[in-house]
Amino acid sequence: MYRLHYAPDNASLIVRLVMDAHAIPRDLALVDRSAGAQHTDAYRAVSPTGLIPALETPEGTLFETGAILLWLGDRHGLVPGPGHPDRGALLAWLFFVSNTLHADMIQMFYPDRYVPEAAIPGHSAILIDRLRRHLGLLDRAAAGHPALFGADGILLPYILTLVRWGHLYPEAGPRWLRLEDTPAFAALARRYEALPTTLATAAAEGLGPTPFSAPAYAEPAEGSAT
Repeated sequence: MYRLHYAPDNASLIVRLVMDAHAIPRDLALVDRSAGAQHTDAYRAVSPTGLIPALETPEGTLFETGAILLWLGDRHGLVPGPGHPDRGALLAWLFFVSNTLHADMIQMFYPDRYVPEAAIPGHSAILIDRLRRHLGLLDRAAAGHPALFGADGILLPYILTLVRWGHLYPEAGPRWLRLEDTPAFAALARRYEALPTTLATAAAEGLGPTPFSAPAYAEPAEGSAT
């Protein structure tokens, strides 16, 4: 049995979508961001970085979204294994999503953590250009390699969750992302959010009926997304 430390509509959503899609048993432990629980000594004993998610496993606790996804993928046969012709492509795109797309998104959402206030408009403009190029690359990859970016894998829920956030955050920032600019992901988003397991996970976190094709701010039954 696993224990997933989560907050609604945080990166834990990506892991929860994958686990729920494959009926991987887990308990949930809420990290209440409204109370600053992610900054407590108790949570940092689980996740040293204080970031969400963390996954407790019989082999120890994992943190970092990409690492958790890859570990689950290997353990439960959700990804091409070592020696498979698609293994290299999986690793390349997973690391790109985790280390580049996700990292740039974080800078877009919290620019004050990275640059002085006066530099935020210019910094955001640079990030918007970068993010559009990142998503364009991924959209072409998804169109050309549908098996690797399928609904039963680990890449699609990761990318669609980031795309969701790009529509919503920063709340006072520029609205720079249009789903129609990434036609492969537009089609995948509509199919993915219609799956019964996706609908159930989205409902549990208060994401509404169209969490990826027409995102709305989370209204969770417990905890806080921000």
